[in-house]
Amino acid sequence: MNSIGIIANPASGKDIRRLVAHATVIDNNEKINIVERIILGAQQNGVEKIYMMPDPYNMGYRVEDKLKTSGELKCEIEVFDFFKEDTVEDTYKAVRLMNKKNAGCIVTLGGDGTNRAVAKDIGDIPMISISTGTNNVYPDMIEGTIAGIAAAVVASHKFEKEVYSNRDKIIEIYAAGQLKDIALIDAVISRDVFVGSRAIWKVEDIEKIFVARSHPASIGFSSVVGGKIIITEEDDFGAYISIDKDAPKIKIPMSAGIVLAIGTSTPVILKFNEDYTFTTYCRGTIALDGEREIEFHKDQAFTFKISRNGPWHVDVKKAIEVGQKNGFFMVLE
Repeated sequence: MNSIGIIANPASGKDIRRLVAHATVIDNNEKINIVERIILGAQQNGVEKIYMMPDPYNMGYRVEDKLKTSGELKCEIEVFDFFKEDTVEDTYKAVRLMNKKNAGCIVTLGGDGTNRAVAKDIGDIPMISISTGTNNVYPDMIEGTIAGIAAAVVASHKFEKEVYSNRDKIIEIYAAGQLKDIALIDAVISRDVFVGSRAIWKVEDIEKIFVARSHPASIGFSSVVGGKIIITEEDDFGAYISIDKDAPKIKIPMSAGIVLAIGTSTPVILKFNEDYTFTTYCRGTIALDGEREIEFHKDQAFTFKISRNGPWHVDVKKAIEVGQKNGFFMVLE
């Protein structure tokens, strides 16, 4: 049975950065519309089962009701039945269950943080990432119907995933020799303590920024490095910089509508599996893909490493091209 999973984060696009910047807010009604289009595109191309994460807004059940009422639902939707914590733990649980169900592809609706959470447990399932905001680097702005069609190509298992997807780089963070966490795009060491919002936005509190990729056309912390060096998804390295208020400043798009002049050191290249160890000298936090996740105290040592141990990230256009060239969309009379 061809199946896909959908992770729609009801909290994405609603953090404090929307209050201090001019970022787009996509409400949950629009996310429901996107999920509907994903399902309609997927079921018309052979997907028979959809797995969805439960959420406090009941997006999965609302989509099912709307498509049943309109008579458009042809596949089966299963919203996982587990105790909701209304935290990132729900994402972890849903992805693990999608692995157990052998979902052929997982489609995410959310930002860098949502995709990072999915990436931690996705294993070898290919992922399609749809951006639901403006402060994102990892996910793409993709029409839901097109994402659903691409997911159907992937879930058909007719093509090797190396043909339409690439294994992503990640930043691995170690403490005491053990893997502590990962980031898909950037890891930021900040002197800001973990209070209030998880989102990080105060540049003046930042010590160092590590990136797996960087570009001056991005929004956020990876653009700080991108102002000095462009690192693509294909490059077999990452980099880090230090914030230096006395260094020559460059203008950086830190958030939607906000451009700041920031002084930084020269980027230092981190080759694959090369270690950089940072020993803390005060209290603070490490933000992963824009959200503070790791608290630290004085004299703790953290090691940062770039690897290609991330998820299989689907190139949506390439997946559809592969299907087209191989007759996947042919109608058999």
